[in-house]
Amino acid sequence: MAWPDEIWLVDFGVPFPSEPAHRRPALVVGPPAAFGTGMPFVLVCPLTTVHRGLSLHLELEPEPSNGLSVTSYIQCEQLRSIGTHRLIERLGVIDATSSAHVRAIARTLLGL
Repeated sequence: MAWPDEIWLVDFGVPFPSEPAHRRPALVVGPPAAFGTGMPFVLVCPLTTVHRGLSLHLELEPEPSNGLSVTSYIQCEQLRSIGTHRLIERLGVIDATSSAHVRAIARTLLGL
């Protein structure tokens, strides 16, 4: 089971214009543990290695704790629900400061 703040390698499948595709890391943002382990989906934000200079993207430097090998950017505007069968491998976890930043961006995007 994947938990919020974990980075997983995800199979997003066949590409569609402007959407994440193929295998790439993604940050799990939900659902929270309060929902239990029986959920057939998770909410994720895909990562990219392309720096686009967008305020909606959070930069992550590679660290042993997050499992990344190159500087990556969390694409908060690409928040989506995926089936847990798309999760391939847990790579690591982000720190509390990065987690709070992602949640703040998500709240703004959703008008909460």
